Amino acid sequence: MKTRKCWTSPALALVATVALLGAAACGGSGEESGSGGGAALESPVTVEHAFGETEVSTVPERIVTVDMQWTDVMLAMDVEPVGYTVDPLMPESGAPWQELSDDAEQLSAEDGLPLEKIAELDPDLILGMYSITDEDTYTLLSEMAPTIATPVGHEVTPWQDLMGIAGDLLDAPDTAEEVTESVEGEVRAAADDLPGLQDQTFALAQYVVGDSMYIVSDEEDGSSLFFQQLGMALLPEVVSEGEESGETRVNVSTERADLLEADFLVFYVNGGDENDLADIPGFEELPGTVAIQEYPVTAGLNTPSPLSIPYVLGELRPHLETAAGEEP
Repeated sequence: MKTRKCWTSPALALVATVALLGAAACGGSGEESGSGGGAALESPVTVEHAFGETEVSTVPERIVTVDMQWTDVMLAMDVEPVGYTVDPLMPESGAPWQELSDDAEQLSAEDGLPLEKIAELDPDLILGMYSITDEDTYTLLSEMAPTIATPVGHEVTPWQDLMGIAGDLLDAPDTAEEVTESVEGEVRAAADDLPGLQDQTFALAQYVVGDSMYIVSDEEDGSSLFFQQLGMALLPEVVSEGEESGETRVNVSTERADLLEADFLVFYVNGGDENDLADIPGFEELPGTVAIQEYPVTAGLNTPSPLSIPYVLGELRPHLETAAGEEP
């Protein structure tokens, strides 16, 4: 069974040919907008990211998204990308919260970004996150079109930040604000409905079968904010572990079930099933509410978006009600 340590940047192979480089040279520079965009922006938008800065001066019309967060953000803004990558661990139907037409080119990134196919789409903007793993990949993409990699700040960027960037790039800040307010309103409503969640602790973890456990340890990470908006706090022992190790997702052995002892635990068995929980001593005796979830919920939390959060909220609602002490 395939596994992905979905809280670390996956190593993606870089495949580049002389032919691709020749085709890519026809595109724009990653440091300034290309000439294929739409109307001029009132003021150029500059986005700081992992590999520098990218300036965009025209509203893009042919956007390629190479990570799910950006695909979701564009769809939430009612903009369908001309090409988008799919998560190989998702069901064949794709992310359950996404709806794309046949006009959008589905790209597989299972063996690395399909650079030649991206070039063929003649993009005027490329948006990516963890799939742009190194500067060589970024350089090749930015030769095709202005390219934005992971914004600086956190390993998982809060979706609200991406919505703000999208609003600027598309010259539609009011739309971005409306979408953000609508989704945050759903989470606030759930928090109001479930006051018993206030001040409870949470943990978000996975066990890569045969390897170890990975636990989110950064309170400011985009994957933590959903629970905090419900009134919960990241388990202090996990926060301390992260501070000591300097990691935003601590990697610990299966002997560390003490780091799972939150009031509310969302847990994913990566590469196995619930039978493999026997590898974690003490898991069956955890004191809180344990929500063992399939990959889509884990991905929706780990790479949160304005589309995934409402889906996750619906899937977790019964478990949240239990944690809040609500009667079934």
